[in-house]
Amino acid sequence: MSTRTPGRTLRAIPGLLIAGLLIAACASAPAVEPTTVPAAVSTSAPVADATAEPAAATASGCPAATVASPAGLNWAFPYQVELSDFEQQAGCTLSFNENPQISTLNARIGGNPSSLPAVAERLPNEPLVIAPYDEIGVYGGTLDGLSNATEAGTSDMLSLRHVSLVRYADDLQTIVPFVAKNWQWNSDYTELTMELRAGHKWSDGQPFSADDIVFWYNDLILNENIYPETPSRWLFNGEPMGVEAVSPTTVKFSFSVPTPGILNRFAVDYGQTFQPRHFLSQFHIDHNPDADTQAREKGFENWAEWLNNYYGASDWKDVPSPLIDGSDSTVVPTLEAFIVVEETAEGRKLVANPYFFVVDTAGNQLPYINELNEQYVPDKELRLLRVTNGQVDYKTQSILLEDYPLLKENEATGNYVAELAPGLGVNVFYAFNTTHKDPTMRAIFNDLRFRQAMSIALDRDEINEIVYLGQGTPQQSVPADPNTVNFVTDEQLNAFIGFDAGQAGSLLDAMGMVDTDGDTFREKPDGTPFGIQIQFSNQAAPVRLHELVKGYWEAVGIKVETKEVTSDEYRAQANNNDLDVTVWVNDGTSAPLISQDVTMMVPPFGDFFNPGTGFEWANWIASDGAEGSEPPEDVKKLYELTSEFIRYPLGTAESDRLGAEIVDIHVNNLWKIGIVGNVVDPYVHHNNLGNFKPFTAKTYDYYWAYPYRPFQWYLKDGR
Repeated sequence: MSTRTPGRTLRAIPGLLIAGLLIAACASAPAVEPTTVPAAVSTSAPVADATAEPAAATASGCPAATVASPAGLNWAFPYQVELSDFEQQAGCTLSFNENPQISTLNARIGGNPSSLPAVAERLPNEPLVIAPYDEIGVYGGTLDGLSNATEAGTSDMLSLRHVSLVRYADDLQTIVPFVAKNWQWNSDYTELTMELRAGHKWSDGQPFSADDIVFWYNDLILNENIYPETPSRWLFNGEPMGVEAVSPTTVKFSFSVPTPGILNRFAVDYGQTFQPRHFLSQFHIDHNPDADTQAREKGFENWAEWLNNYYGASDWKDVPSPLIDGSDSTVVPTLEAFIVVEETAEGRKLVANPYFFVVDTAGNQLPYINELNEQYVPDKELRLLRVTNGQVDYKTQSILLEDYPLLKENEATGNYVAELAPGLGVNVFYAFNTTHKDPTMRAIFNDLRFRQAMSIALDRDEINEIVYLGQGTPQQSVPADPNTVNFVTDEQLNAFIGFDAGQAGSLLDAMGMVDTDGDTFREKPDGTPFGIQIQFSNQAAPVRLHELVKGYWEAVGIKVETKEVTSDEYRAQANNNDLDVTVWVNDGTSAPLISQDVTMMVPPFGDFFNPGTGFEWANWIASDGAEGSEPPEDVKKLYELTSEFIRYPLGTAESDRLGAEIVDIHVNNLWKIGIVGNVVDPYVHHNNLGNFKPFTAKTYDYYWAYPYRPFQWYLKDGR
């Protein structure tokens, strides 16, 4: 069984290991004392303290080992072990303990039985055993967190409860078992067999089995009533994978081509590759012949709409659940650490899953924390105020480097810590709409000279100083995060990033875009007015960045209007091909994602949540030329290269050769114009939050807090 993803997934991050940040030097920041940042952000998991006191033994005689005090135990994976291995090493039989409030919490879970079996009966036959970072935690309390809105900036909080078949350890290099106990590849990476945990149960106490994985793929992902088009990330060389339940605890995935990167997809994807068949099948026409009739009786158009009312809240979860409109108080069963029990337009409340499958080395069922309180606060300044007032226990997403001076200044009064971590996939891009609905706009945006001009018109050094406090590196956009793969060169990262407003003007002149009416702004080549609108969400990038970009482009004669919208508005218009330019951070480009999902490499160079450009090119490819517009040859070449790229393990010579060619095509075409990479980003955690360790990296690509095992966090005062 392989315990590492093929190839390197995180290398040393040059330029990010800064010794200090002189906040007082930032003109826009409050004048405070210089703040010391850790001398290095480790790319390995925390190291046990050899001087720490030995872990105490539990009542069952097992050592209550932690990362800080490992009690001489050897972990097959970073800080986790299967129960039988733990008991064999420790020479003991682990007994299990439960949260004393678990019955009260269970009573709040709609649809759950009113009484709970003993904790040993709720756990799998062999639960996963983890070593907490610092100490065995205490039960109780509510963790207070923030999101921007119902469907904006919530993935950070989602990561606190998320589970997947496998996951990345906190070194962001090692793939470890989680819901799946182990796995085995065949020789050519076309068959992957996974073993599940016998006795694993859904949050309502019903058995979880391989049939739940088969149901997820065959009955939901491949059903055109649920997904009119199968999500591209779940197709392989354009073909679906085969999913077979070999036994209740064994599932086999088969692929038409070698697919070594699928483990990475399982480890980092926000969706879950299993769904509660026993619950969702009642809404599915293939399992319930009366589903259509029953759906209409409930006020739904058909069975698929009825099912999606529950499945939408079960898969991505970044959508309102039936709880929000009172249509049903039943909670969709889950394997996650926490379960939604209350939901309004103002926020969500979640309680600990009484059937969660992980225990600590003292036999305590996790999570330690009773409840998550997720509040929706759309205003950034109000979010920051709540953080600085000490009202938030943890926050990562939508906190930007420009916020760091304020956060550091208020650490003592807010009783929290603001830290910096390397950011992956945080280089902001601007992508002009190359398949714009307006033919004249489309012609301008398709002229490479225009995109080159817009790139070199930007003073990235000034942007770096003003927006990123001088801590980033001016850098072009590439479809593979350069800190996670071997094949991106400095030459590619530096292409068309030198500030040269004069040359930018010459390129626009050569296109015939000149100022004919004397208002300082250039007209289209046909003499009619020209201007672009940048619609943006502050979830993705600092507002100050857009203001600076507007100034640079207007300085070379391009009229620009900026407009802030919600994330939902932005995504709806972008995916409908209605924007002049899309702008977001370049997430989805880290090695674990591109090793199997080439979404960022081919049109529209992104997904629904982070769209790029070339929508009509993508339609042409998807429809075999029946719809959309025919893409240029370089785009067609990308499809050939990427279909071959995913067949090789990352880090191999073939993978690097193909990756380099893909990056070259992107850089030469500038479909996305990058700004500054190698950025450090802040996150905050309250001093009351125990077992919290510094992040190896702050990134959506590895799903925020998920690799750092937030189910081991606890509240020191139990509040």
